[in-house]
Amino acid sequence: MAEQLEFFPIQSPCRGICQSDERGFCRGCFRSRDERFNWQNMSDTQKQDVIRLCKQRLLRKLRANRAAETEEPQQPSLF
Repeated sequence: MAEQLEFFPIQSPCRGICQSDERGFCRGCFRSRDERFNWQNMSDTQKQDVIRLCKQRLLRKLRANRAAETEEPQQPSLF
C-alpha cells in the first residue's frame, strides 16, 4: 500500500493534564511515559501509531467506566 504524503506535522496529543494513572498512562492524552518522552524523536508513522493506541486506551477506559456505572449496587436483604 502506498504511503500518504504528510503536508502538516503531526501534533502532540498532549492536553496539558500531565498526571499518570494507576497503569502509567497520562490521564490527559493516554500516552505511556516512553511515548511522551520520545515523541520528538518518533517518525510520523510512529506518531500515528501512538495516536491510534491512545484512542484505543481512551475507548477502553470509557467502556470500563460505563460498565462500572451500570452495575447495580448490592443492597443487603431486609428479610
